[in-house]
Amino acid sequence: MLRALLYILPLALAIYAFIDCLNTPEEETRHLPKIAWVFIILLFWVVGPIVWIAAGKVRHGPAGGRSSSPFSPGPRGRRTTWVAPDDNPEFLKSLRHDSRKDEPLPKDEEADLRRREEELKKERGEEQDGGDTGPGKS
Repeated sequence: MLRALLYILPLALAIYAFIDCLNTPEEETRHLPKIAWVFIILLFWVVGPIVWIAAGKVRHGPAGGRSSSPFSPGPRGRRTTWVAPDDNPEFLKSLRHDSRKDEPLPKDEEADLRRREEELKKERGEEQDGGDTGPGKS
């Protein structure tokens, strides 16, 4: 059992590192081109994946802009990663601005409603006056 684990664990690590390397954009690889990392991972299947995980890729910090270590350098109080829309004040301001822009003014709405009512009354009046040409009327 232990002997199988000695082969399965490095193989699983090599597969993980290989897939991670293939999915990483070229801009996020460090020190070497992406194709060189692929060859290192495949040729040195015990050491290659460990080197890739340690030094081959730009790693991003945890979500929310906070690092896991209190001693790590970084900007304080500023978010450096994705923020949920309900936590983003700029997004909320844009929603308020858009809703005000699309919302018609109540005075305009009342005037439009009166205008439409008058048009309907005129149409109904014309239909009743002009539409009564039956067989006995002329």
